[in-house]
Amino acid sequence: MSKAPYSSRQSWRGRHAGGVIHTYQGYDPVELPGPISNMEQQGDLASLGMEHMLTYGSMRRFSEEELANAIHLDPSQIQGLGPSLESLIAMLEERKRKILETYETAHARLKAENAYLDHAASLDPPRKSRKAYRSAIEGFQYAELKKLWYRQEDEGSAFATGLLHLMEELGRLYQVEKLASDYRFTGHDKMSVDRALEIKAELEQIDKLLEQLRQAMENAQLAVIDMDELSEFADPGQIEELEAFQRQVEEMIREQARRQGLERGEAGGYDLTPEAYRLFQSRVLGTIFADLSAGKTGRHQADLSGEGAVETQRTRAYEFGDSIAHMDIPATITNAMLRQQGGGSTGPVRFRPEDIEVHLTRNNPKCATVVIVDMSGSMRHGGQYVDAKRMALALDGLIRSEYPGDYLGFIEMYSVARIRTIGEVVAMMPKVPTIRDPVVRLRADMSDPEMNEYRVPQHFTNMQHALSLARRLLAAQDTPNRQVVLISDGLPTAHYEDQDLYMLYPPDPRTEEMTLREARLCKQEGITINMFVVPSWSQDEDDIRFSHRMAQTTGGRAFFTAGHDLDRYVVWDYVNHRRSVIG
Repeated sequence: MSKAPYSSRQSWRGRHAGGVIHTYQGYDPVELPGPISNMEQQGDLASLGMEHMLTYGSMRRFSEEELANAIHLDPSQIQGLGPSLESLIAMLEERKRKILETYETAHARLKAENAYLDHAASLDPPRKSRKAYRSAIEGFQYAELKKLWYRQEDEGSAFATGLLHLMEELGRLYQVEKLASDYRFTGHDKMSVDRALEIKAELEQIDKLLEQLRQAMENAQLAVIDMDELSEFADPGQIEELEAFQRQVEEMIREQARRQGLERGEAGGYDLTPEAYRLFQSRVLGTIFADLSAGKTGRHQADLSGEGAVETQRTRAYEFGDSIAHMDIPATITNAMLRQQGGGSTGPVRFRPEDIEVHLTRNNPKCATVVIVDMSGSMRHGGQYVDAKRMALALDGLIRSEYPGDYLGFIEMYSVARIRTIGEVVAMMPKVPTIRDPVVRLRADMSDPEMNEYRVPQHFTNMQHALSLARRLLAAQDTPNRQVVLISDGLPTAHYEDQDLYMLYPPDPRTEEMTLREARLCKQEGITINMFVVPSWSQDEDDIRFSHRMAQTTGGRAFFTAGHDLDRYVVWDYVNHRRSVIG
């Protein structure tokens, strides 16, 4: 500490490049999925667990404490099942009151100061240290005494050893003064320095327990209570009852975790079941569309009432070639009856082709999408990789729930590209840079049996290879509506030439040309490239210009987004773009 305990001591004493560039202000999509209703009524453990896994790539670091902190139980659920927390609080407050009404601290402060000054006077500093020593003593400066000790040539000398004891005495004085400033003592019993330090520890322990008990009263988190410390004040019977009660609450928490898809793994940590994925995806989608106003079209998870248009099924007259499966039977019967009654016929209803009405149908062509997620080294900055993975889960949830006929594939992009399943996407992590040189010019012959991706630096960005894989995946999909969603934070820095892998930094025109060549092949096959550019600390004008060139060359689109809103941008655009394709 650098501040003296007392305020006064006089002595030792007393521009647009082409393509379609989007700026997001808001969308009005229809038929949007809503969140699961009961998720608001319990601790969102699925989201907590998924966010943990998105950040760390696994659940091995997910602790029991994090699990308990995610759940906020209603204290009324457990009222009467265990000992009264109010009584424990009252007991501790009474103990604290008695201490404060018994003791005073002036005597202990004086004793601590005298012990410090007496010891200071007994030391004989070397000549070159006397001025600094006197200044430190007069100012009650612990930090200066510590510096002085480090400057001693002989740590075993009498003065150096004495300095250590002196710092200990000054530290005791500091603690006594903190006790006096933190608590209002009104008693008259004098305390020794040792007793004052014991009282300080006891009062701090009581305050800690009081905070834990009050927190437990608010959200029933009994796991926060330190039973060992509480046992020093409460009766043994109360502690045993509270521990049994705590085990019941912990079992309730584990049951909630199990229902939401978190299961304790055999090797420690937790595992996420498909149920957790579904709950998390639903929650993310609900959050994405939560800010749509009540006047917008679409399905929303909200308690809204008022006047509005009533949507009825549209029909038309039957035409040759229409499927009988689309016939509107009530309207057809009504038409036949009205025609017969108008003609004066009272016999059985007879149908004619002109009576038949058929439902109008919508054309829902299947869409095929491949998402390329950048996992190069720069994506770790600002947690961009977490936003990208959360977007992938949200898009997967949207397609599974609303467009089950669509195809969705994922590709991880780094120095090479790899096809991934949605389960693998969650565990993907940005590659750690292994080369720090400002200029890198590397070539690896990947046809060499002894060479593989694990023997080359993995933190580069190979858009060319990723687009090539995406083009091959989409070629197998029987639909004209094919697109690539490319998420990255900058320029490509790696590419293939036959079997040679080039890793070039700073970004080289050769890599850009090979990447744009692959993008043009995508355009020739009718694949739209949507490039989402997330912000990065290393981003500059060249990154922005490359995105414009990509959009201009391929007739695709470029999006410049905030990383934390990436999931909303991609999902909203998917819905809007799909509707525009359907027409």
